[in-house]
Amino acid sequence: MERKVVSSHGKLSISCIATLVAGFTSILGVVTGLCGYWIETLFGIDPDHHSGSTEWDLVIACALSAIVFFTLAHHSWRKQLPT
Repeated sequence: MERKVVSSHGKLSISCIATLVAGFTSILGVVTGLCGYWIETLFGIDPDHHSGSTEWDLVIACALSAIVFFTLAHHSWRKQLPT
């Protein structure tokens, strides 16, 4: 039941990349939900004029992409298991 993180060509496998992207978007979504002002602080812009709509759009986009990439990673990991 050994899972391949690196393919035979020395590149990261799709399941590993999907897991990393899902983890990143999950963390980004949580951070944005807890302190959404980081966008204004980091970039020096206020795209929604303090309404918070941009931050909530980002939280929703991160949640949806995390679900998609976790699902992709799950199916990709399952394909690697011996039957």
